[in-house]
Amino acid sequence: MSATIAIPRHAAAGRPGRARRLLRGPETDPRWARPALFGLLTLTAVLYLWDLTRNGWANDFYAAAVQAGTKSWKAFFFGSFDSSNFITVDKTPASLWVMEVSGRIFGFSQWSMLAPQALEGVASVLLLYAAVKRWFGPPAGLVAGLVLALTPVAALMFRFNNPDALLVLLMTAAAYTLVRAIENGRTRWLVFTGVLIGFAFLAKMLQAFLVVPGFAAAYLWAGPPRLGRRIWQTALMGAGIIAGAGWWVLIAELTPAADRPYFGGSTDNSILQLAIGYNGLGRLTGSETGSVGPGGGGRGGGGQGASFGGSTGILRLFHSEFGGQISWLLPAALISLAVMVWVTRRAVRTDRTRAAALLWGGWVLVTGAVFSYMNGIIHPYYMIALAPGIGALVGIGVAVLWQARPGLAGRGVAAFGIGVTAVWAYVLLNRTPDWLPWLRWVIVVAGAAAAGLILARPWLAVPWLAGLGRSRRARLALAAVPLGLALVAGLAGPAAYALDTVNSSHAGAIPSAGPGGFGAGPGGGGGFPGAGQAGRGTAGAGQFGRGTAGAAAPGGTQGGTAPAQGGASGTQPGGNLAGGMPGGFGGREAGGFGGGGGLGGNTTVSSALVKLLEQDASRYKWVAATEGSEGAAPLELATGDAVMAIGGFNGTDPWPTLAVFKELVASHEIHYYVGQGSQSFGGGQGSSAIAAWVAARFTKLTVGGQTVYDLTKPLSS
Repeated sequence: MSATIAIPRHAAAGRPGRARRLLRGPETDPRWARPALFGLLTLTAVLYLWDLTRNGWANDFYAAAVQAGTKSWKAFFFGSFDSSNFITVDKTPASLWVMEVSGRIFGFSQWSMLAPQALEGVASVLLLYAAVKRWFGPPAGLVAGLVLALTPVAALMFRFNNPDALLVLLMTAAAYTLVRAIENGRTRWLVFTGVLIGFAFLAKMLQAFLVVPGFAAAYLWAGPPRLGRRIWQTALMGAGIIAGAGWWVLIAELTPAADRPYFGGSTDNSILQLAIGYNGLGRLTGSETGSVGPGGGGRGGGGQGASFGGSTGILRLFHSEFGGQISWLLPAALISLAVMVWVTRRAVRTDRTRAAALLWGGWVLVTGAVFSYMNGIIHPYYMIALAPGIGALVGIGVAVLWQARPGLAGRGVAAFGIGVTAVWAYVLLNRTPDWLPWLRWVIVVAGAAAAGLILARPWLAVPWLAGLGRSRRARLALAAVPLGLALVAGLAGPAAYALDTVNSSHAGAIPSAGPGGFGAGPGGGGGFPGAGQAGRGTAGAGQFGRGTAGAAAPGGTQGGTAPAQGGASGTQPGGNLAGGMPGGFGGREAGGFGGGGGLGGNTTVSSALVKLLEQDASRYKWVAATEGSEGAAPLELATGDAVMAIGGFNGTDPWPTLAVFKELVASHEIHYYVGQGSQSFGGGQGSSAIAAWVAARFTKLTVGGQTVYDLTKPLSS
């Protein structure tokens, strides 16, 4: 197999105009390549932008932070949850910046917030195409881009406001610049690669570094310069990473605590502790101080990955929590990787096929291994980080099959890969047996036919086809039949899941793609206490929440119909629910703070409560305070004013202390305290002490079914 797929050259008759060159692309490309790319990008844009606002505010938590960043430049820079800069989100703020710039230009709305995420998806497809096409031609790039576009979790997250969209865009851009560096050995491309990865750190912290081992291995092995220079250049890539991330981290760390918000998610108000602890090594070990989960008591607990993402192990990505999100073409990608390694075993050091195996294979293997064995909190949407690597490996494999004219052994491997992909798609679709039951059989038939035709490639020489065989165009058309069938076998399943995802409303802290939810189908495990299968337009209710639950996930409890604001054992002083995980923790249209939505998803607030909070709002720094960002977010979105999130996202951050809260109340900076509702995790000791102090000293109101305390009216008066 040739290391680089040959691309035919087309002689140009004269110099074409700029518009014509834009349409046709480089003269080394076939004429169909650029129109096909435009078609792919148009398909991706339509898929990701279609009826985009059906997801509403998506994740209330990040939506509230975006709103804050459109009102305050300090909130913009630090990633504050509220425009009065009390506390930040529990991530670095780069992903918010893109949405906030859009909001400042076009006005803050659901569309202006989510459209940049969709466009980041289109850009990711374009960059993946460009990176793969440079070495393996337009067919490989088109297939790679199509796989990424149709990956179910990509269709979910490029229409959502979580940080993963920008993370994937920046990592894919870094892969493209690394391809350029391996081509010419220029240091600037390595440094640019590092800067992009560093900026990806500002989107989602240490997860951005999972691609670094594969990137470094690819350049150290296949870069053009001598070894010593390659080592030095790779070190400069590391310096680029530090520069890309370090400028913001340095400013954030050096800014006095009194002049910036508290870094949400940290235990000591340090962004480095947040990056290395709760959002870093804690995700690997399960020792996530300040986290929350079954058995964690709101304070770490270890081993929570099994509760949030099924049991750890080599097959974890194929289980029900993650399989439908990402694993459709994972077997094909791994087979392609193995073939790439095998055929280049005697190739020269700078062979590009081997370099691609190190780059894209390292991306998939390292990221997949971390996701498979991490013991901390892991969610289905994390799987989007695997999509570009899988797409690249599949695209390269298809191009090799198309161009290399393999012998019987090569055709056997290709047929095996197609067969495995079709069978696995059947298994995934069979986990939701009542959903499109005919599709699994179409895929099986297409896969069997494609595998058979590829194995019987000499069929083109059958006598009755001899006439067609004299025509190159006819031969190509006939050869395209097995390739087309193979694409149906590989892409029909994820495409159907992606279309279902786009055609459904998703909101909350833990969305998932496709028709099934947590605990759907065999092979899974975990789930949340009381969290049932996420149904279409029904709540996965359990202990708390609204709606009717499905069957409990393995490891959970049987769901049922829960009251809107009850069902809990014990109450906080003056509060509503206390303790436990809310039902309908995420997914589709789960219940929450007085209306549709779920934990962090499109939660409605009663008009009476909104009217109360808006009274004299301009006189206060925070119109209200409540426990946890998930409780504060819907109030902030409904009023457009700053709401203090006591204890941050989980309600467990040690900020504010009771003493600080008393000072803020005494100085009339907070108007109301809203009692703990179904959006809260249960809080830590500090937030519980504040709740008790408020209940004992201030006037209690019930507004729109919600308990509210007027912090300007102490009981003594």
